[in-house]
Amino acid sequence: MREKIIELIGVKKIYRVGEVSTSALRGVDLAVYRGEYVAIMGPSGSGKTTLLNMIGLLDVPTEGKILIDGVDASRLPSHELARIRNRKIGFVFQAFNLINRFTVLENIELPLVVRGIPRARRIEMVKEALLMVGGDTSWLYKKPNQLSGGQQQRVAIARAIVGKPEILLADEPTGNLDRASSKTVAETFARLNKAGQTIVVVTHDSEIAHCAQKIYVLRDGRIEEEIQADPDKCIIRVLG
Repeated sequence: MREKIIELIGVKKIYRVGEVSTSALRGVDLAVYRGEYVAIMGPSGSGKTTLLNMIGLLDVPTEGKILIDGVDASRLPSHELARIRNRKIGFVFQAFNLINRFTVLENIELPLVVRGIPRARRIEMVKEALLMVGGDTSWLYKKPNQLSGGQQQRVAIARAIVGKPEILLADEPTGNLDRASSKTVAETFARLNKAGQTIVVVTHDSEIAHCAQKIYVLRDGRIEEEIQADPDKCIIRVLG
């Protein structure tokens, strides 16, 4: 029997500014199973990033439940949410969110510093993560701005997985990349998923979405469609 690692039940999110209310999510039910690779698509303003922020426990729902490994995380205190985010969830962002004054090594090891892992072990884990995403250990002592966009995104993915999280979330991870670099990122995600990583990616690019196993289409804050991904439409196959 497949095990649910993420479950959203009736999740609504309303943002209020003064007397104006905006419904970003209007009752989302979603289950992601352990080891699954899911893509979320939809037009701008459909609620994709809000949904990903809910899954990643960066925001709390106005109504509904968010279960991570069966635990209702939407009602946990802030310190426990921070612990879950650090231990169970890795994030990859469109803008990379790397710190340019830090080296690649220092950027990737940040989630491990918070855990108090000794320096020598941190370096081993950083090297392992960087190689896993197709990076090169010669990058370790470079600054992010010395790398190409595609290389920076691989560093960002390495940072997301260095602590061996159960869930990897990516928000438009190829939005700032050319097609060749986008293909490299897609290949990295495919390799991680094959190794057992659970992945949820938000994307506007259908050639990235079709590299997943399943695609959910979000419109006006609701999941309106579930599509079986077509590997032949994946950027890896398209570019060859």
